[in-house]
Amino acid sequence: MFEQSKNVLVTGGAGYIGSHVAKSLAAKGYMPVTYDNLINGHRWAVQWGPLIEGDINDRRKLVDTLRRYEISAVLHFAAFAYVGESMVSPERYFDNNVIGSLVLLNAALEAGVRHIVFSSSCVTYGSPDRMPITEDTPQSPVNPYGESKLFIERALHWYSAAHPLSWVALRYFNAAGADPEGVLGEMHSPETHLIPVVLDAVLGGKPLDVYGDDYPTADGTCVRDYVHVTDLADAHVRALDYLQKGGASVALNLGTGDGHSVREVIHAVQSVTGREVPHRIAQRRPGDPAILVADPRVAEKCLDWRPQYSTLQSIVSSAWNWQSKHVKKHLV
Repeated sequence: MFEQSKNVLVTGGAGYIGSHVAKSLAAKGYMPVTYDNLINGHRWAVQWGPLIEGDINDRRKLVDTLRRYEISAVLHFAAFAYVGESMVSPERYFDNNVIGSLVLLNAALEAGVRHIVFSSSCVTYGSPDRMPITEDTPQSPVNPYGESKLFIERALHWYSAAHPLSWVALRYFNAAGADPEGVLGEMHSPETHLIPVVLDAVLGGKPLDVYGDDYPTADGTCVRDYVHVTDLADAHVRALDYLQKGGASVALNLGTGDGHSVREVIHAVQSVTGREVPHRIAQRRPGDPAILVADPRVAEKCLDWRPQYSTLQSIVSSAWNWQSKHVKKHLV
């Protein structure tokens, strides 16, 4: 029987980031209990604890799960996360990401859970005027997905003002890469993240569309801050430990502080794979900022967290190791 303090609920734990976090939790002695409806998650990704199939809007099932497993904390990843989709179906995003998260918070209160680690996003900042982005940068989302994440950050603030609830909101930048041991990796449908899309092009998928080459950057293409998913997972475990030791509620940026352009990613993929990346220049996408780079110093200080796997070479190598072995057969 596990101690109560070691049983944690991972909503969305069958997904890309949630499954990597579950693996890291188990390595640190926690028991991750995954709660997922498997709409976007994968049953095979749940390998370090039980899987409860359920919807985030099902308060009764959430309360029953929290009580049955004597859950001491919740790590919340259950969200729809496609920016473009959120623009055409905002109701779907607010129903799941906002209403569902509020149902979860209410269930946590009912079950006596006192700690929440929330998967937020740099998308809450919108298109900032200054780089790098600090936690004090004004949050001004430009799409419903970002609005949904910001709403829950604000809800957490007010819930904790009224109830004995502490939280950490982790605003990550571009999650990328795959488990260094090759056990887990990225498998979305559709896939929208740049690195797996570039690898898809190498593996025989359609040529990569480079959306704009006339941005005010060194090579004209957009620059992003890529952080390895294993480093993100480590930050979540550290955030949980921080809360259980009495840490104050806080929002933190998770990034490296270094940006890489689309062309740099293409060159890194060519270097790792030894293959050319078929690509073409396309029109800019509306709302794409030229540069998004984190200032991660607050997270480094608060959580004693420093990325260990987040060089571009390491990210691309781990993603290639995973995708070339596991994803190619799923490509259409």
